[in-house]
Amino acid sequence: MRTPDPATPFTAASLHEHVLRLHQCGGSGAGLLLRRAHAAALISGALAASLPLAGALLLSYAALPDVPSARLVLRHHPLRLRSAFLWNSLSRALASAALPAEALEVYNRMVRSGVRPDDRTFPFALHAAAAAVVAGEHPGKGLELHAAALRRGLLLSDVFAGNTLVTFYAACGRAADARRLFDEMPARDVISWNSLVSAFLTNGMLDDAKRAVVWMMRSGVPVNVASLVSLVPACGTEQDERFGLCLHGLALKSGLDSVVNLSNALVDMYGKFGDFEASLRVFNGMPERNEVSWNSALGCFVHAGFHEDVLELFRAMSEQGVKPGSFTLSSLLPALVDLGYFHLGKEVHGYSIRRGMELDIFIANSLMDMYAKFGCSEKASAIFEKIEARNVVSWNAMIANLAQNGAETEAFRLVIEMQKNGECPNSFTIVNLLPACSRMASLKMGKQIHAWSVRRSLVSDLFVSNALIDAYAKCGQLSLARNIFDMSEKDDVSYNTLIVGYSQSSLCFESLHLFEQMRTAGVEYDAVSFMGCLSACANLSAFKQGKEIHGVLVRRLLSTHPFLANSLLDLYTKGGMLDAASKIFNRITQKDVASWNTMILGYGMHGQLDVAFELFDLMKDDGVDYDHVSYIAVLSACSHGGLVDRGKKYFSQMLSQNIKPQQMHYACMVDLLGRAGQLSECAEIIRNMPFHANSDVWGALLGSCRIHGNIELARWAAEHLFELKPEHSGYYTLLMNMYAEAGMWSEAHEIRTLMKSRKVQKNPAYSWVQNGNKLQAFLVGGA
Repeated sequence: MRTPDPATPFTAASLHEHVLRLHQCGGSGAGLLLRRAHAAALISGALAASLPLAGALLLSYAALPDVPSARLVLRHHPLRLRSAFLWNSLSRALASAALPAEALEVYNRMVRSGVRPDDRTFPFALHAAAAAVVAGEHPGKGLELHAAALRRGLLLSDVFAGNTLVTFYAACGRAADARRLFDEMPARDVISWNSLVSAFLTNGMLDDAKRAVVWMMRSGVPVNVASLVSLVPACGTEQDERFGLCLHGLALKSGLDSVVNLSNALVDMYGKFGDFEASLRVFNGMPERNEVSWNSALGCFVHAGFHEDVLELFRAMSEQGVKPGSFTLSSLLPALVDLGYFHLGKEVHGYSIRRGMELDIFIANSLMDMYAKFGCSEKASAIFEKIEARNVVSWNAMIANLAQNGAETEAFRLVIEMQKNGECPNSFTIVNLLPACSRMASLKMGKQIHAWSVRRSLVSDLFVSNALIDAYAKCGQLSLARNIFDMSEKDDVSYNTLIVGYSQSSLCFESLHLFEQMRTAGVEYDAVSFMGCLSACANLSAFKQGKEIHGVLVRRLLSTHPFLANSLLDLYTKGGMLDAASKIFNRITQKDVASWNTMILGYGMHGQLDVAFELFDLMKDDGVDYDHVSYIAVLSACSHGGLVDRGKKYFSQMLSQNIKPQQMHYACMVDLLGRAGQLSECAEIIRNMPFHANSDVWGALLGSCRIHGNIELARWAAEHLFELKPEHSGYYTLLMNMYAEAGMWSEAHEIRTLMKSRKVQKNPAYSWVQNGNKLQAFLVGGA
């Protein structure tokens, strides 16, 4: 863009045209060129004589934005006190530059300067007042402007001013006042009607907006694109499919369906209805598309979980030469995560770097989430550190990254840093942190988060209450979990979390009660519901109920579901129904490691050791790698059969495969050797363990000592058990009986006294019977 030829005399008209071109073109060099034009206007005297030139300079400076220069133009112009034109221009320019408070200040200075407002003063000032209300500033200024306009009689015939007032009252949340003002307007145009529709929609009054559109057409005012573009998305959000279809029909009848903005809104609307065929049909029928069109279609498929279609659509978008923006890439990345296409995600990251978009807040947040879910915690952290203006989503993504990748302590530290940086944790923060409490078994931290969520009134959020139920259940605090469940809104996740929690406790029968309540409440069962209930049936030996659930699964065609099939295997193997388990096992088309492990455990538990060992060998032949549970299963089988040498061979094999022994492996070996009377070797294994033995290991040693009457080692094992599980009555009773059988009455009395001093009582046993369709639990010894 060049300045006018110096050989040509500057005129107000030529400079005005030049400034307008600068305003339209913009660009990095526009500021310098604008100042040159300003200087030329001053030197030539054209600026002092031309209000349009001064107005153009005001608008151009404000658009840069260079507000101080715009104010200087007004302050030094000799005609500023003769007309409202320049004041209106600056007010309009500042409002357009998202500076509504400054725009209102221009109006105030104008009035104090004695300049009489004209027919454009109040619409521009009211536009700024509406924007100020949205920004939380000057809530009463619009009412003052309304009163001033009435006193000057500027609302009786000025449609523009009336339309702006309708918009102002809508922004204030006063839809009734907007409607009253609309009714009092002597003249209305299509903008008036659209302003009323927008006022209703802004305040969540869809039915009133629909009636206004119908009334508008009956009044003979034809709808335009603006009428429909505001209403179509609202129909999608409110799931008003019937009226949405009517609007689409109206667009077709009016010939407006080819307008890009309206077509984009229709694509999005059908996507929210879940009618993806209609959404794609509108998209494919668009004669012209922009980036928003592609993003609308991509958003529909992302929302529906059709990730393969998202990828295909993105490829088509690239082939059409449309450059993806931040919204496109931030929508694509989650789809790639769900598809497991990490290599493509890294390519998207590279593309964003080449386009200079890597630090766009939406893309950066999506990249962090992607790297965290693929286990690249350090890469996610590096992206987080580069973000200058982090929002709450950024912090939550980083907290989730740390919590999901084993850095729970760092996640909690980051929450504190987040608050120091002025961001307040929200429900997503809590939902990310609570699973970390479960993994750390930190009941104290979980309670602190619970208390914080209560203070912030977040505990009523369904996701938060479900996360609290899950955290308390996994920390073994089922009574606290149940309290939250009883007080909160419930969905299938709420029921499933508690069903699974009870199924892994001594209160398994509560899982069956909740399963029944879930049906009564009209909440649909899913795979997790059935898994929890089958686990409870297996632990309760409630095989009749388990078989009934099996029948339901068969009717629902769910019996071959991998997780449910494994749960059925667990049920039937624990009940000794190995033939039924074998039939289910053989029907599983893709047996995973859990399927094989369950069968090996079941056959080993019921003494069919040859079958257990055969399955162990077949598992490897089937291409399924052993895991630590596989060796627990085969070592347990060796223990049941007293096969010491074979057990030692499997233990050595496990070590050779770089599977690190866990507590249960050592417990199996101690049990195996102890049953064979090799107690000194048991003691040697415990002393050489790479970590401190837990109650399973010491319990196995104590049980072996009971079989072989080794009181010295039994005392050693019991001392550790009394420390690890001081409330467990069985260990006290076992040692006390050993002392009694050996005639060591004083030692037996000491154990009884210790139990009383620690208030240890025998764990209550539960029995249950079925009465009609209800399961009744009884406490043995209860009144």
